[in-house]
Amino acid sequence: MVNLTARDIMNQDVLSVGMNWSIDQLANYLIENSISGAPVVSEDGKLVGVVSLTDIVRYRNIPATDNRAEDPHDYYIHTSELNYSNEEIESLHLDAESLVSVKDIMTPKTFNVNEDTKIHNVADAMIRGNIHRVLVTREDTLIGIITSMDMLRVIRDF
Repeated sequence: MVNLTARDIMNQDVLSVGMNWSIDQLANYLIENSISGAPVVSEDGKLVGVVSLTDIVRYRNIPATDNRAEDPHDYYIHTSELNYSNEEIESLHLDAESLVSVKDIMTPKTFNVNEDTKIHNVADAMIRGNIHRVLVTREDTLIGIITSMDMLRVIRDF
């Protein structure tokens, strides 16, 4: 076990998410793939952060404030109520969550190791950072991921 490196246990099939995905799209993707988090990549494929189910829960548990009364557009909605039905007016109202994307809730800092990093150093990084996944990179390119479950498999197989 002393000689094991990140290359030996990393999962090369990395499931990543887009930074412009909606929160619902992210939640569905994580659940459908039975994963608790994923690296976030920009449109040009650059690693920009990491996001997890915890980030979704944290976001959804922030108390929402109702600022509609302060919204300058309220005036226009109230004056237009005479001409439109309630259903038509409601269809024009944007849901605040639809404006939130992965880039708004992700952690922009990632814990990266290279493929030659010894496994005990990977474990140290996970413990120190209190994190569940470490990204394996080669020259700033994402090539793998090591999760807590991968580390448990190493211990089991030892």
